[in-house]
Amino acid sequence: MGELMRQYWLPAMLSSELPAPDSDPLRVMLLGEQLIGFRDSNGKVGLVANNCPHRGASLFFGRNEAAGLRCVYHGWKFDTSGRCIDMPNEPAESDFRTRVKATAYPTLERGGVVWAYMGSRSDPPPLPDLEPNMLEDGQWSLQIYQRECNWMQALEGDIDTCHTVFLHTGSLTGDDAPEGTWSKYALSDRAPRYGVVPTDGGVMYTAYRPAEADSVYYRIAQFLFPFYAMVPTGVLGLEVRVRAWVPMDDHHTLALSMNKAGPRGGTPQANPLTVTETYPNSTDWYGRFRCVADGTNDYKIDRQAQRSNQSYTGIPSIHLQDQAVTESMGQIYKRWEEHLGTSDAMIIRTRRRLIDAARAWRDQGTPPPGADEPAAYAVRSGGAVLPLGTNWVEGTAELRRAFTTHAGLSRDVLGGIPAV
Repeated sequence: MGELMRQYWLPAMLSSELPAPDSDPLRVMLLGEQLIGFRDSNGKVGLVANNCPHRGASLFFGRNEAAGLRCVYHGWKFDTSGRCIDMPNEPAESDFRTRVKATAYPTLERGGVVWAYMGSRSDPPPLPDLEPNMLEDGQWSLQIYQRECNWMQALEGDIDTCHTVFLHTGSLTGDDAPEGTWSKYALSDRAPRYGVVPTDGGVMYTAYRPAEADSVYYRIAQFLFPFYAMVPTGVLGLEVRVRAWVPMDDHHTLALSMNKAGPRGGTPQANPLTVTETYPNSTDWYGRFRCVADGTNDYKIDRQAQRSNQSYTGIPSIHLQDQAVTESMGQIYKRWEEHLGTSDAMIIRTRRRLIDAARAWRDQGTPPPGADEPAAYAVRSGGAVLPLGTNWVEGTAELRRAFTTHAGLSRDVLGGIPAV
């Protein structure tokens, strides 16, 4: 699976983590590799192996100066491509410098994200057409948290819409939502039916319930290779967001949400259900974007709030509720001990699609889905109400198309219940 992931551009860092030319180097753990990110004097981002190719000293302690990162042990200096551009402890007539190269990965910046390509192709594939990552500055926002479990275990929470009406809104009933709203439909029927179909870039599913007479409420969401999820948080056709579950290693994951800024897309403000406190970033390998509430303090669960039904879980935010249940499984859960039901149809299909793609790459060299098809990522997720008997795939085709303006759609149908 790691080799499959290397066929794609991967979100490695936030641009803001390397704020200026010649700023401090950054420790980055990505796909189990210890890497050092730096922004050179010309503003270009480099991503090189932690260990200097000379004697293995960490380049984290290097001097970021004059368009290169210089190892402080013997002064060897490397540019963003990994080329050794200075070797001051060798004689001037030596050409040894030209025969030494640090492991380095190509990078690109877009939408506040530094992307890295860690594969073997000399000509990397295109970046995916992820709509919120392609907006102009000022139109996008980012959220990022670290989760201490396997990436797939974390991602599966995003493709499991059934848990929403328990974990996040279990203390509410249909009577708490206004008539005619999607929240009313969801809270009145906690056991929806499901449809799952493959797509060019991954897998798409819907959970559907009765709405008003002769209509059906659909929540439509996407999995996109290798680790993206688009959750059905808002109105299909208006919602512009995607979350990447980036594997730091087998046991640590970065949850990076890229959103269109706006009433339902920007960084959360006052709503405590959407605010999660994090520690200031430190410089160790796992010191980035860590939540203050975690397994060591039971995610700050409030048992009284749970008993009084003020909160179904007693855990203070939506993100922490998800974090608590996925981390509590252990870093990698024993999948053979699961008992999967009809509500797990999307998880089953997504696992199979990933395993099949990894085997096809390993055994036949078949390029994985979406790797060379940026347009496969130009999709949206969200909710919609369709007339009874409508084919949900055909009936939502236009609304699911990214980079499209849809008139006449309103967010009022959500009904005031926190979107999750």
